[in-house]
Amino acid sequence: MSSKHFINDPTHLVSSALHSLTLTNPNVALDAANKVIYRRPRDDGAREQVSILSGGGSGHEPSFAAMVGPGMLSAAVAGTIFASPSAEQVRAGIASRVDHERGVLVVVMNYTGDVLNFGIAVEKARAAGVPVDMVVVGDDVGVGRAKAGKVGRRGIAGTVLVLKIAGALAAQSRSLEEVAKVARLTAENLVSVGASLEHVHVPGRAAADQDGALAVGEVEIGMGIHNEAGSGRGKMDLPELVGKMLAQLLDPKDEDRAFLNVNSNEVVLLINNLGGVSVLEMGGITTEVVSQLRDAYGIKPVRILSGTYMTSLNGLGFSISLLNVVNTDIGGPGMLELLDAPSEVPGWSAPIRKETWEANNQAVREGTSRVTEEVKPSGLKLDAAAAESSLKSALDRVIAAEPEVTRFDTVVGDGDCGIGLKRGAEAILKHISEHSLTGDAVVDVASIVPVVESSMDGTSGALYAIFLNALVHALRGQSTAGEATPKVWAAALKQSCDALSKYTPARPGDRTLVDALYPFVEVLGETGDVKRAAEASRKAAEETKGMKASLGRSVYVGGSLFEEVPDPGAWGLATFFQGL
Repeated sequence: MSSKHFINDPTHLVSSALHSLTLTNPNVALDAANKVIYRRPRDDGAREQVSILSGGGSGHEPSFAAMVGPGMLSAAVAGTIFASPSAEQVRAGIASRVDHERGVLVVVMNYTGDVLNFGIAVEKARAAGVPVDMVVVGDDVGVGRAKAGKVGRRGIAGTVLVLKIAGALAAQSRSLEEVAKVARLTAENLVSVGASLEHVHVPGRAAADQDGALAVGEVEIGMGIHNEAGSGRGKMDLPELVGKMLAQLLDPKDEDRAFLNVNSNEVVLLINNLGGVSVLEMGGITTEVVSQLRDAYGIKPVRILSGTYMTSLNGLGFSISLLNVVNTDIGGPGMLELLDAPSEVPGWSAPIRKETWEANNQAVREGTSRVTEEVKPSGLKLDAAAAESSLKSALDRVIAAEPEVTRFDTVVGDGDCGIGLKRGAEAILKHISEHSLTGDAVVDVASIVPVVESSMDGTSGALYAIFLNALVHALRGQSTAGEATPKVWAAALKQSCDALSKYTPARPGDRTLVDALYPFVEVLGETGDVKRAAEASRKAAEETKGMKASLGRSVYVGGSLFEEVPDPGAWGLATFFQGL
């Protein structure tokens, strides 16, 4: 649990975050005193509609304030972090920040403070003659019937599906009765469960002790969005975790949690980021959830929404929500149509159009043919057996040096140089074990280029790919020599260095792999002796120790660590030359 924040004053944090919405969304205004974000009044003849108001404690952004706008909420009332807004705040929102002509629907999550404070405001509004209704959403199955008792299920991320569907229906000028009916129907057909790797810290509070902290590799299933305890914790990998979560949502034999019989042909899946999971990991989580739904339950969701909808500050977790799509029985739009309807709010993300989902396009492009032409023999001959033996020796040397190169790169870079070189070396070894060298220098080097391009990424991978492509061209220019002598290789390598220099400003002295490359090429051209050229390369690589970097990630590494180790890229290349 991190207790570090850029803004540690919770009052200032909430007020400034609410104000930011008025800067990024021209549709909304802020009642700062009551912490109410509301739609600005319009005089462009827009149809009158039922007003929808929601809200709750702050810390769940983008819910709820970022969901105010055309097609969704009319207003949202914010409390302090993880605490319900007061009844007076909600009353002010209903009384003076939304239109009453068609009525007001209040949607709130099932937490005691929210239900009571929003309920007080609703009763006050009714007493004042405002047509108002209230829907309470409790979609969380993380705490079962026995433990929840009379309180019932908590409201979590599935609530945003209720807000979206109700908001879209209201935008069609349907009655308060119809909008409230569909909102309740949506809530009744909704189940959610969350999981997290850690509790979160609230800005402004003292850092809590770590007695309740989760151990490394441990996850809590059913944790609430205010750090409330879930149904249990344990060490498990993602597939096992997702399996347990789906069982809580879908197992009809679990009498404590079988809140919904998902028997519809149409199911909506919402995978929600609790705030601290990377987009990359959310992608992996989404794939796992969809795969298990299909394989274990035969469910293929008609809509899959994955992103950040309702957070728990920077919670290191995610939640899964399933909506059973049922007939709305209002003689009009169905749940899917309402879910797909356009909205103009920053907190709702569903960029895929209804028509695209329903087209169900399964077409793929077949084949793996390359756009490059087949390399023709050049007539530049070499001893295939000797060349293959030397190349294998060099590649084996690079693989053996991986721990050393990785250690160097961990000190002055991001630690991936050794792994990248090893991956490339192993791929080339595999290639030549399956496709022996032909004895034509151009054909053999050209056959290695795509292997390097597909197996080595990052900056070094690009540099090697450029250099080798240029080497193929340079060797073809030397084909009249008939034999690939050291002098021919040196001339071609020099030409490749010139080509590489067009794409990178790296030169000897900049602490890069170029420091090991240029001396090898220069001495080979002068002497024709590969061993002496390799020794010159090794010496130059050693001299990069203490050399201050001018290019690459090492530039950003502070301190004097560069004085202790050579440049990893230069060392790896020198190792290859020594193997030759």
